[in-house]
Amino acid sequence: MHSLSISSPIGDLLLEEDGEALVAVHWGEGPAGNGSALLSEAARQIDAYFGGKLKDFDLPLRPAGSDFELRVWAAMQDIPYGETRSYGDLAGAMRSAPRAVGRACGRNPIPIVIPCHRVLGKGWMGGYSGAGGLVTKQALLALEGAGVPALL
Repeated sequence: MHSLSISSPIGDLLLEEDGEALVAVHWGEGPAGNGSALLSEAARQIDAYFGGKLKDFDLPLRPAGSDFELRVWAAMQDIPYGETRSYGDLAGAMRSAPRAVGRACGRNPIPIVIPCHRVLGKGWMGGYSGAGGLVTKQALLALEGAGVPALL
């Protein structure tokens, strides 16, 4: 397993690769790691995303999860930059329940790249498992120019 620690406008991130695919993005400073060409490219794309120069990530991903979680994460990747969907929207398309979709969002191992921040509750922000919680979610949506409900 290779890892790379990077700085971002929303805090330090630790990128992890296993077998030529990105498998995780964690918040917080991690060990310096041994990096890889893939992780360098992931860092470049994340930097471009925060610089407003990248709207679609082009990285090999291999998130670990259940079949249902993998389907939810794939659906989140189809949400265009700057747009949002509700938990109910995804649940309806998947013939599931909004809470199950919310749980899958919270278990997303590759946030930002798999854009769980683009999934909201009906008329409210919902949750966010990344460091900073809803403040971070709101910052990511603001970066993309998505209209978001105010935090209470």
